[in-house]
Amino acid sequence: MKNQTHGKYNSLLFGIIRIKVLSWRSLCVLRGNMWRWLCAWAIFLKSYGIQKRNKNFTRSVSLWYPVLHEQSYYADIDPVYLYQNAWCAGKVFESSPKQHIDVASSLQFVSMIGQYLPVTFIDIHNPELSFYGVSYQKGDVCELPFADSSVVSLSSLCVIEHIGLGRYGDTLDAFGSESAAHELSRVIAPGGHLYISVPVDEGNRIYHNAHRAFTREYIVKELFRNLKLVSEQYIYGRKMESSYVSSKGFGTGLFEFTKP
Repeated sequence: MKNQTHGKYNSLLFGIIRIKVLSWRSLCVLRGNMWRWLCAWAIFLKSYGIQKRNKNFTRSVSLWYPVLHEQSYYADIDPVYLYQNAWCAGKVFESSPKQHIDVASSLQFVSMIGQYLPVTFIDIHNPELSFYGVSYQKGDVCELPFADSSVVSLSSLCVIEHIGLGRYGDTLDAFGSESAAHELSRVIAPGGHLYISVPVDEGNRIYHNAHRAFTREYIVKELFRNLKLVSEQYIYGRKMESSYVSSKGFGTGLFEFTKP
């Protein structure tokens, strides 16, 4: 009996700690709306406590997982990854290569492409996950395991802006983005397609160890100066636009290049 009581106290304590941690994470997301959502949570708890129990499920304080910020249609939607993944997937499907190579993009994107054609995923870290149509090969974006001008279809989304900043355990390198861009340009085949996304801004900037941001001119005329620009799109806030507007400040640029 004593052990059961002790176990209940532990369960309750764990539940309270879990609620505090998760609630704090949620509050960080809520920002200015925290009090409105806390009131909504209090109202929900009242209803939760008096609702008819479904005996097929276990309900305990230790299992509480309060989510306070998803009562909006736009909850947890990242427009950058949503737009860029759809944009790049459409480009790859349109070109219909026999195989696609991706360097360190999101696994959500890679797994989607793999449903339609074979994909080789290159990264310094093995995701240790199995996806249909996707094979993993260890590699560094600054030292890719491919011969010159050998890759017909290649993507690297939201990657090169991080290189050399140490965020993901990589070596610090002030010219990491330039090295990565040069290596991607090296391996793309003549007539092949390279799909890139990077942050854009009104000037070339470094956001501490998070990422860099670039001007359109630097991307086109410096980073990928040996390639030909085929198409471009830009994400500002929740909208995808066809033109780069420096006065809009921070955004994300989507670029399709080919090698002449």
